[in-house]
Amino acid sequence: MTPSGSEGVVLVVVDHQGATVRTPALELLTAARSLGRPEAVWLGAEAPSAAVLEQLGAHGAAVVHHLGVDPSGMLPASVAAVLGVAVEATGARTVLLVSTFENKEASAHLAFALQAGLVVDAAGVERADDGALVTVQQAFAGTWTLRSAVTTDRAVVALKANAVPAEVVDGAAVPSVVPHDVAVVAATRDAELLQRTERPVSERPSLTEAQVVVVGGRGTNGDFSQVEELADALGGAVGATRVATDEGWIGHEAQIGQTGVTISPRLYVGAGVSGAVHHRGGMQSSGTIVAINNDPEAPIFEIADYGIVGDLTTVLPQVAAEVRRLRAEAGEG
Repeated sequence: MTPSGSEGVVLVVVDHQGATVRTPALELLTAARSLGRPEAVWLGAEAPSAAVLEQLGAHGAAVVHHLGVDPSGMLPASVAAVLGVAVEATGARTVLLVSTFENKEASAHLAFALQAGLVVDAAGVERADDGALVTVQQAFAGTWTLRSAVTTDRAVVALKANAVPAEVVDGAAVPSVVPHDVAVVAATRDAELLQRTERPVSERPSLTEAQVVVVGGRGTNGDFSQVEELADALGGAVGATRVATDEGWIGHEAQIGQTGVTISPRLYVGAGVSGAVHHRGGMQSSGTIVAINNDPEAPIFEIADYGIVGDLTTVLPQVAAEVRRLRAEAGEG
């Protein structure tokens, strides 16, 4: 992709954990290059490091706007007000965010304040010939794909993780940093942070960001060890159906579906997953779907690209062993 620049500045809000940029933010920068001139927005008390600037520049950011405020304790409406400072300063017509729970709420407040069109959970974004912003979404539990054109002058779009592969720009320059005074906007705190408890460190990727997700359902009978083994062999995340989380076999944060997390990995592997409609609504936009179930009539096979009728306790260890063998041969460890 090459920057078009013809449609002006496209602001990309960079999700980060401390000084570490989350991969979906780099995907947004890649997508923004086909829409206009990508400029990143960094929200945090500290300015981005030299390594972060190099990383953002390599993915297309021409400028990094630093909004010097710690968002901890700020409600989404206040986060949106702070982001609005960068929008007004740049005159950007388009703002891209990663489609997380927090960002979707903040984007709604931002769109309302800007009188902009709003699209959340988008699976793709592009410019039409007339310059209008067009998004792609999944609807009705993923059974329909629709395209929407934003008719307002400005657009705020929350794009799903894995919607666009992150691609670097050859010979990209390190972007400059433009600080913005947001002290007045951020002066009133919505809440006071009294205590912070860090989540346990996991070597697995985040469920919403993972390119590979292995999901266990009722067919696991509560034993997720083989699901975890395959996920680790593939370098993926572990997910679950509502039945599995309701039974207490795994935490509710792993639930995928209409009342849980929505994912769109490159590869989805469902083990002992029946494929109920509420679960399909959270994973049907996955790139490749592999189903393993001992019931040949399971609904999951209707949407699977590859299906294995068999006992998951036999199939999963065999697949994990073969994946490890192939990765060892390829020198991946």
